[in-house]
Amino acid sequence: MGNPKAFMTVPRKEAGYRPIQDRIHDFGEVEQTLNSKDRQLQASRCMDCGVPFCHWACPLGNKQPEWNDALYKGNWEEAYKLLSETNDFPEFTGRICPALCEKSCVLNLTMGEPTTCRENECAIIEHAFLEGYVVPKNYARNGKKVAVIGAGPAGLSVSCQLNKMGYTVTVFEKNESAGGLLRFGIPNFKLNKSVIDRRVELLEAEGITFLYNQNIDLQKLPEGFDAYAICTGTPTARDLNIEGRELKGIYLALEMLSQQNRVLAGQKFKDSELVNAKGKKVLVIGGGDTGSDCIGTANRQGAVSVTQIEIMPEPPVGSNPATPWPMWPNIKKTTSSHKEGCERRWLLNSNKFIGSNGKLTGVEVEGVIWEPNPNGGRPIMKLDGKKEIIECDMVLLAMGFIKPEHPQYAPNVFLVGDAASGASLVVRALASGRKVAKEIDNFLKQ
Repeated sequence: MGNPKAFMTVPRKEAGYRPIQDRIHDFGEVEQTLNSKDRQLQASRCMDCGVPFCHWACPLGNKQPEWNDALYKGNWEEAYKLLSETNDFPEFTGRICPALCEKSCVLNLTMGEPTTCRENECAIIEHAFLEGYVVPKNYARNGKKVAVIGAGPAGLSVSCQLNKMGYTVTVFEKNESAGGLLRFGIPNFKLNKSVIDRRVELLEAEGITFLYNQNIDLQKLPEGFDAYAICTGTPTARDLNIEGRELKGIYLALEMLSQQNRVLAGQKFKDSELVNAKGKKVLVIGGGDTGSDCIGTANRQGAVSVTQIEIMPEPPVGSNPATPWPMWPNIKKTTSSHKEGCERRWLLNSNKFIGSNGKLTGVEVEGVIWEPNPNGGRPIMKLDGKKEIIECDMVLLAMGFIKPEHPQYAPNVFLVGDAASGASLVVRALASGRKVAKEIDNFLKQ
């Protein structure tokens, strides 16, 4: 490393967010950027730790010490080359990855101030695009064809890798554009869709064909291909089928998030079709990232108030002795959206939706007690009898997605990403795409 002691004198510095009263009125990306000098200083904090747990923790196996060192020394092109060896789309992960690398950084484990790997990653790839390092390449074709069903992160990853190996790749996507949840689930204030368009244009220039509005029957896959990659994700959201579910004003999270992204892309909807929080008291059920995205979107649409409830206990702030490293730290996460205005509550179960004249007016909730399971495994949930009604005229259900079930496919059909594992992280979908591309290559070389 160029300066193995920089972490002793250079404190962690994050780019931070645009001011709340500025960003709350638009859907522009909330995260700011550091200038090049400060970014290089942050890269210098990556110490010569001997065992780079960041590399081990990253599903992609990113070489954080190597490209941080190159960045620190001002060799941006070398940093880009090192980064792109393991990550096909650092412009995505650099914006929305929860940074497993930083959770395992030695500086995090010892000081609580990890190297800013995620932000450094984003800075490297944006600099690479700006300076013209990222250019389309031509690959010799091997005469074999692969169909990829789904253009989400897993589909883009497996397509990119197969194309580099020489396969002629055709991507079939059910929506009007590529990206999957990157485009239709993650709000623009976290990931501007021009970032996706820029990469898809590059993939097309490298020879990948994208076919949109294609509803493929997985039992009748398109003919004429040597292998198939099923990258359909987890399309079914977890619903909450309790009394009153039929009332008007109750939506799955993606009904709002995907529509808002389409509105920003220029699509028009009738007033009766809009899922909009303007002037409404919004209740978000579910405490994860999707719930957070609903909060940020509802506030930008003009909600009167936003409340988020979670059935699990409130985690501690900063560190949690119950989930020591290398476990994923179960700690309280406060996002930029939470800071924009939201009441957060824990240990609440939703009993029933309440309404008047067919419209939602509130939700009856009840306190939850989690008791240890004598047989081990998941704790046992019990209700404490303390009920109350949370007034609301809009509910957004953000409780995750159901793992899809697949039939027995032919040997030349491969499951990729969430379609295989159930809902997970974008970075894991990208890693799955790279892994399955090798499996397809090995299969077709037999």
